[in-house]
Amino acid sequence: MTTATDISALIAARRARRALALDEIGGKKLLAMAGIAIPKGVLVKRVADVNDALSGLAFPVVVKVVSPDILHKSDAGGVKVNLCSLNEVQHAIEIMMDTPAIQKAKLDGFLIEEMATPGQEIVVGAVQDAQFGPMIMVGLGGIFVEVLGDVSFRICPISPLDAREMLEDLKCVAILNGARGREAVSKSAIIEVLLKIGGEDGLLMRYPDEFSEIDINPLIVSNSGAVAVDARFILTQRDDAR
Repeated sequence: MTTATDISALIAARRARRALALDEIGGKKLLAMAGIAIPKGVLVKRVADVNDALSGLAFPVVVKVVSPDILHKSDAGGVKVNLCSLNEVQHAIEIMMDTPAIQKAKLDGFLIEEMATPGQEIVVGAVQDAQFGPMIMVGLGGIFVEVLGDVSFRICPISPLDAREMLEDLKCVAILNGARGREAVSKSAIIEVLLKIGGEDGLLMRYPDEFSEIDINPLIVSNSGAVAVDARFILTQRDDAR
């Protein structure tokens, strides 16, 4: 059973390394500790490790480069999706290792994860605002958050009613409801994630001095639940860490 001590220890371990952020693996581990679903995955260091890693995973899988030097993995050629065999996974890693942007970076390895159930991409974010304090955001995720800017904000802590109203504020709410024959997604699953980040007992309120920014993008939401397939936590800088 995960406790607040486990989460504090994870954050403290990153600070001990003078890290400014949690990498994807650390961020997802923290989300799992907070009760937010993440894909099953394994980190490998080399192609030779792939066979053993796949023994505990179900196809299809995605492979993502893990590096402190690469912020946007897709732009660097560091993401390959819908891989359905050992050979495809090995080949994907070999291609990444030959990619100039990846060759120049410090590598922690390659994350192999089970593909999430298809659904709607949502973004959930949070920030410590200088004027308003902790704030949480939700919107249409993936690349569309930058293109459309269809997002809704609230000051934390939020209530279940606040979270529901955030979704109703979105121009894309019809998509969530199942517009034009699309399958409706689970709003309750999105609300649950919002509360675990910005609710009275959410991460922002339990650890008010630890995070300057949180970004879950995308959160894949289907009619049965939500899975965080990418996450980033920026740690609050402290004078004693400089």
